[in-house]
Amino acid sequence: MKFLSAATLLAAATQLASARYIMYADEWHLSDLGNRTTNAGIDTAIMAFVSTNDFLTEEGGTFELFEPVETFRARFDPGVKVLAAIGGWNDVNYTLTMKDEAARTRFANNCKKLIEKYNLDGIDIDYEYVGGNGADYKTVPNTEKVWEIDAFPLLLEATRKAIGQDKLLSIAVPGLERDMMAFTPDTMPKIVPLVDWFGIMTYDFMNRRDNFTKHHTDLVGSRASIQRYLDLGLPASKATLGFAFYAKYFTIDPKSNCAQEPLGESCKTVALELADGSDNGLSGALTFEPSSKPTTAPTNLTESPDGTCGGTTGYKCSAGNCCSSGGWCGNSEAHCGLSCQAGWGQCNGLTAIQSWQNALAKPVVDEANGGHYFLDRNASLFWTWDEPVHIERKFDEIVDVLGVANVMAWSLAEDSLDWRHLFAIQDGVKQHCLSEIEGFNDAACAAKENTTTTWTTISKEALSRAVESYKGGAYYRNTPHFYAAPVQPRGLPAGFAEVNAHGHSI
Repeated sequence: MKFLSAATLLAAATQLASARYIMYADEWHLSDLGNRTTNAGIDTAIMAFVSTNDFLTEEGGTFELFEPVETFRARFDPGVKVLAAIGGWNDVNYTLTMKDEAARTRFANNCKKLIEKYNLDGIDIDYEYVGGNGADYKTVPNTEKVWEIDAFPLLLEATRKAIGQDKLLSIAVPGLERDMMAFTPDTMPKIVPLVDWFGIMTYDFMNRRDNFTKHHTDLVGSRASIQRYLDLGLPASKATLGFAFYAKYFTIDPKSNCAQEPLGESCKTVALELADGSDNGLSGALTFEPSSKPTTAPTNLTESPDGTCGGTTGYKCSAGNCCSSGGWCGNSEAHCGLSCQAGWGQCNGLTAIQSWQNALAKPVVDEANGGHYFLDRNASLFWTWDEPVHIERKFDEIVDVLGVANVMAWSLAEDSLDWRHLFAIQDGVKQHCLSEIEGFNDAACAAKENTTTTWTTISKEALSRAVESYKGGAYYRNTPHFYAAPVQPRGLPAGFAEVNAHGHSI
């Protein structure tokens, strides 16, 4: 380990690490993207997604976004940074962007073109997942993707060189340990200096590849996920805690012991995907949008002339057919099962939207793990989601304790029913001094930012892996706590007091 001198530490104490409040908006959820009141304090807004197919040729593609960038920018405070996200789940062609040096150069040059076309502030790369376990994991095994692990840092290096140091470059990274193949003790030192932050997807901890119930975005799981990246050498100043504006549901096995133990390995699910790894319709997600509330179909509906149905078209399906969540008539499980639109055709049993109302009415609050869940025995569904009470705890017990400098959420319109999750994050950002928007943070934040710390001599034995700076103070991390000069309590090294990331004594 390389030890830093006291002079170096003193210099570090005067540096300010940036903090960010990041919000995604996606092309599938555009019902209500809010305004400068709902979106107050958001300093970084990311438009998702641009397909990797647009980056495979020298001339590049159309780089189509869901609305004009200036229209999008105007939804936020002046000074907001706007990025475009590339990739996303199901975009399996990401692998072609980094297969060799020529491909990486094409990708990087096209990133520059994308930025210039829309006057963007940067690029967010969302490859799910480098090294395997993506949407195609059944058809392209992980053994055929090992090479991606070494290629990814090279892609980032080429991209940084092309777009320059004055543009932002971020990566969305998996929250589940099983998907973190690309992030190793060998690759992290190469990746970390190239990017401005890691957007850690601390959600989807339960997905259709699991076979028993668990939370999908709880406090305990989120903290463990962040800690794994810190342990790999990610500075807390580049770590980003993720929030999800949606609930997830999973069909449970009726023969399982869910009635006694609805959360955990005793409560098994049915198979949740097909042999090729695709969705079988027995699990899914519902957002906190108005569209996730039950609606009553009008009477005297006209039968669909073209196979479309639902509220957007006003048509009902013919007898024996069901209206899918996507607005198409049919008689498959995808049409008639959990995602069926009741009233616009036939539905087989309780729909997910109907079950979701039961979950919201009688949730189980898991204080130990920090999450909400509900077991709907009538529908044989397990529900898991986040609420403001847990969001507040995540700021106190993850952002503060681990020193995480950034937060993000997926995605903006998904909370548009009442904005309760968005406002909870907004409060946390304001109180914990995380927004770069001038004047948004609490007044007390300015005093913290202007505070300097005088260090005493620091022994080599006192140092942990790295020294970091945060809001005008300096500390070193000895997981999971932080230490800063100049007090000595409870047997800590001479000259140190145990504090949280904002300089508050513990």
